[in-house]
Amino acid sequence: MAALRIHLRFVLGMLVALCCAAGIARAEDVSAFYTGRTMEMVVGYPPGGSNDLYARLVAAHIGKHIPGHPRIIVQNMPGAGSLVAANHLYNNSAKDGSILGAVSQGIPLQARLGHPQARYDPSKFNWIGRIAPSSNGTMVWHTSKAKSIEDAFQNEITLGGTGAGSTVALYPSVMNEILKTKFKIIMGYKGSPEAMLAMQRGEVEGHSTTWEVVKAVNPTWLKEGKIRILVQHGLTRNPELPDVPTSVELTKNKEDAALMRTIMSAAEIGKSYFTTPGVPAERVVALRRAFDEMIRDPQFIESVAKVNGEIAALTGEDVQKLIGELDTLPPELIERIKSVYKEQ
Repeated sequence: MAALRIHLRFVLGMLVALCCAAGIARAEDVSAFYTGRTMEMVVGYPPGGSNDLYARLVAAHIGKHIPGHPRIIVQNMPGAGSLVAANHLYNNSAKDGSILGAVSQGIPLQARLGHPQARYDPSKFNWIGRIAPSSNGTMVWHTSKAKSIEDAFQNEITLGGTGAGSTVALYPSVMNEILKTKFKIIMGYKGSPEAMLAMQRGEVEGHSTTWEVVKAVNPTWLKEGKIRILVQHGLTRNPELPDVPTSVELTKNKEDAALMRTIMSAAEIGKSYFTTPGVPAERVVALRRAFDEMIRDPQFIESVAKVNGEIAALTGEDVQKLIGELDTLPPELIERIKSVYKEQ
């Protein structure tokens, strides 16, 4: 009996040693893969907007936390509200952990709705983390006749738009369908910076974008009265905009409220980042833990503060669950969303 116990202890000891050796080998393999490598951060927007800004901060800081400390360069791939980038990342990019992606928060919902240009499954991307949710809003320039959201129910208000897959177009168009607002979206602008310039020039009255990009690019606009924010697009009011109603609050019945909450929940995905499908599990784990370390890095925190940004992070595992919840939506709710979403 004593001999059996000694034998079992020996076997267990060997198993523990083998597991430890395998873990060390995997860590060494990850470090060897990234050492001397140049990674890409593919951004589904032109330079200058908040998504591009945050993605560049991630590219500048996450590399030192990835084993092997790779260099990361940014490649802008705008088009169709990030659909071009999402399709490329899913179908054409390397599946080895050398590519990171930053696309519109509306991209996962677009796929679930069966958008004809969506050739990707968002749940198969390997999500590595979220910096913060996005606080979206629709604003008008001070020369517009619109003083509050009530005016949008009475009079047409022109907004500069980018692509149909973008929340820039999605949120106002959904408000038109559900709440019967009269936003007219003028498509074709390359990004929020260009659309905001059009707003300043009087080509359009306003624009829908994130509060982060307004603060980063034009932090004094609201204080100086240059813009009026008519409505927020999210589940709750941003603490910095306590007097601006949300589109969910403006609904008139429970069915419309449930519909609007589902659509506006994209704000929770916010500034999230992923790598491509099919990446070896140990590299996905390494990227996720590097993201977590970056979020706590004082230099990264300082960089975000310099652009008046926000950190309210989620781990990659939590973002993956959040994306997966779209697959559990009742079919009847999905059909209702499809019926109110109109391509611009």
